[in-house]
Amino acid sequence: MIVEEQAKEKMEKAIETVQSNFNTVRTGRANPSMLDRIEVEYYGTPVNLKTIAQINTPDATSLLIQPYDKSCLKLIEKAIVAANIGVTPSNDGEVIRVTVPPLTSDRRKEMTKTVAKLSEEGKVAIRNIRRDAIKAYDKLEKEKKLSEDNVKDLSADLQKITDEYMKKVEAIQKQKEQELSKV
Repeated sequence: MIVEEQAKEKMEKAIETVQSNFNTVRTGRANPSMLDRIEVEYYGTPVNLKTIAQINTPDATSLLIQPYDKSCLKLIEKAIVAANIGVTPSNDGEVIRVTVPPLTSDRRKEMTKTVAKLSEEGKVAIRNIRRDAIKAYDKLEKEKKLSEDNVKDLSADLQKITDEYMKKVEAIQKQKEQELSKV
């Protein structure tokens, strides 16, 4: 059924979104993806940091940000501070260095809560996809294109798919929480 395939596609995208959101949560290691959500006010327009600078990881605890345009060093530094991700940038006039401090137990608890919140957002997105698919089934039933029994069977199948994707979100969440506890 087309509705089911579309729901699966959307749920897969929701899983990808959850995964990329988790990547922005800082563990104890330097990872360029922790800067993915940072937007820099560049000539009056908010621009993603990755589009105006190259981000490298010279070692496990630091990031090196090399802007393509040196005039935006201060703007990038300001955006990193404003993002409140628990790191302090240092600007040497050529590049920005960000040292990732080890996680304190308080920060680890905070990050675990953030992971739980992001996980819940993913689950809500999946539930909304299921709800929209069920509405589509009901609409087809009203148009006499599906029988009531078909709708019940399809809804049961959709619930199984939804449960499967919920388990995927929970597995990704557990994995991220383990990463946080190891550091």
